[in-house]
This record gives sequence, C-alpha cells and structure tokens, in this order.
Amino acid sequence: MIFLRYAAYRFVTMLLTLCVVSVLVFVIINLPPGDYLSNQIAELRATGQAEGVAKAEFLRHEYALDQPIWRQYLIWVGFAPGPQGFSGLLQGNFGWSFEFDRPVGEIVGDALWLTVLVNLAAVLFVYAVALPLGVLAAARSESWVDYTAGFVGYLGLATPNFLLALILFYYGHKYFDLPIGGLMAPHYEGEPMSWGKVRSILLHLIVPTFVIGTAGSAAMMQRLRANMLDELGKPYVETALAKGMSPARMLTKYPLRMAFNPFVADIGNLLPAMVSGSVLVSVVLGLQTIGPYLLAALKSQDQFLAAFVLMFVALLTLIGTMISDLLLVLLDPRIRYGDRAG
Repeated sequence: MIFLRYAAYRFVTMLLTLCVVSVLVFVIINLPPGDYLSNQIAELRATGQAEGVAKAEFLRHEYALDQPIWRQYLIWVGFAPGPQGFSGLLQGNFGWSFEFDRPVGEIVGDALWLTVLVNLAAVLFVYAVALPLGVLAAARSESWVDYTAGFVGYLGLATPNFLLALILFYYGHKYFDLPIGGLMAPHYEGEPMSWGKVRSILLHLIVPTFVIGTAGSAAMMQRLRANMLDELGKPYVETALAKGMSPARMLTKYPLRMAFNPFVADIGNLLPAMVSGSVLVSVVLGLQTIGPYLLAALKSQDQFLAAFVLMFVALLTLIGTMISDLLLVLLDPRIRYGDRAG
C-alpha cells in the first residue's frame, strides 16, 4: 500500500514536471527571431508572390502564431481555445508541420514506435554487455580480463558513432549480408505487421543497436567496475570471506547489490541520451526514427514539429527517472519511501 502511494506520488510529480518542461521547450523554441512562416512571408514578399503571402498569413492566424507567446503556449497545450477551438496536445492534436506540410501526428506516427524500438533494443544491449563485463573486470582486477574490458570500453567511448556505423555498414553487408539502411525493407513500409516485416525489422536492428549501444555500454561498464571495486574494498567483504562464504556467492549477495544502485539509476538518463545521441546515427543509417525529423525541424524553425519531438524526449526522461526511482525503492531496503518522496 505504501509503495502504491509512493508510485502515485511519483506519477503526479512527473506530470507537474512535464508541464514545467513544456513551458521551457516552447519558450526556447521561440527564442530565435522569426519562425518558419515569418521567414517564408519575407521571402515571398521579396519575390512579389502575393498569393503565397496570403496563404502564409492565413496559416499564421489559423495556428495562432499572430497571438502573444503566452497565449500561443496555452493553445498549443490545449489549455485555451484557438481558432479551431480546444485543439492542442491534451486533445491529441500535435500541431502542423510547415516544413512537410502535414500534421505532426502523421509525420511522427510510425517514427515514434520505431524510435522506442531502436532505443529499447540499445538499452537491453547496454545492460547485457555492461553488467557481465563490469563485474568480471572488478572481480579480476588488474588481470588480463580487466585490461581487455578496459580497452574495449575506452575504444567504445573514443570511436564516433557515425564512423562505427559506416564501418559496420560496409563489413556487415560484405561478410554477413546484413541489410543496409533503414529499419525495414522498403516494400514493408506502410504495410500491416506480418512475420516477414518483423523479421526484416529484426535484421535491420542489428547494426543500429550495436552502434547506438556501444558508447553507453562502455561508460556504464566503467562505472559499474569502479563501484564494485569500492564495495570489494570494504571490511564486510573480508568478514564474509573469513566466515567461509564462497567468493562467487559473496560477490553476488553483497557488493553487486550495493554497486547496482547507480546502474539502476542510470535508466532515467539512458533512454533520452540515446534518443538525442542517435540523431546523427539515424541520418547516417537512414533510420525512420524521429532523429532526422528533429534535425530538419530545428534547421527550418518548424516549431510545432521540433517542440513535439523535444517533449517526447522529455517524456522518456521522466518515465525513465520514475521507473529507476521505483526500482531503487524495491531493490535497496536502505532507501525509505519518505526519503525518496522528500
């Protein structure tokens, strides 16, 4: 019952934080002078295209871009009625993309779940690689295992993702016949889900998962190794070994549990870091994620599309943080609900 109350508290806190983030995102998006339509109107007037100017002015009024910024925000979120009534994020209307001349919802529809899929696969890859390598490196400190794991980790941190993507593109296709580009074969795009489409997506996921997850695994492995070494140097470890506990059981029963807390806490930062960090990789690999759309929206000042993508990343951050907080409370008895709530 106490855990459910704490979970409800964290959920309400997440919603309030999301409201604050939405204000910051909208203000930051509007900080640069002008917007997509203002720039277009200036260009059309310079070339004497009166009809185009009239259309752009109509769109400015239709999407309340001629209103004060505070009212634009309220209309965008759905707190206040605009020219189309109450039609904002809360009502499921994500706005209009002037760059692509389509509703934002249509543009990011498939890209959202593909983004989640790619980054979820990368997170699973990070934990599957970092956990065993970090534990082995700490347990076999200053041995060839430790040095090899450290070399692999530093190599992963030092290699740019886009360069690794190009290398894997070439050698993966040459030696393993892995598909090049995208997250599915072109003929499956827009088609309903089928076994063939699932198989195509899984094959296309191999290279992006490895590329996006490499840097995250390297950093997390080094962090876990450092935490494990700190725990292994504490007196309770010597006491447990002196009482006859086997090294393997002692390692998993105490130091690993204590060192696992930062590992779990990283969930909150891992998902958004991968989404934002994979923008360049998505462009290089031609992935149908929200990364290329975010890049295009920021370049052209397409404010509704850019704002929605940034809100999506913020939502991932807050969900990841809430999950990590709940898991920490369940995993570590030293953490009390009152401490986390405070």
